[in-house]
Amino acid sequence: MKRKELIRHLNTYNCVLLKHGSKHDKYINLDNGIKTMIPRHTEIKTFVGKMICKQLEIPVIKSK
Repeated sequence: MKRKELIRHLNTYNCVLLKHGSKHDKYINLDNGIKTMIPRHTEIKTFVGKMICKQLEIPVIKSK
């Protein structure tokens, strides 16, 4: 999946960028305060995207 697609999904569920890193960005779910790291690759493996959604406690993104 594309990184932009995952970021758009996270923003839909009130997850925003907290901090830029060199290889990862830190995102936080404003509803529950849970934080996670997102790799800075243009392509992110589908299972990684699903795990990020589970960590942030939002609905899992549908892969195409």
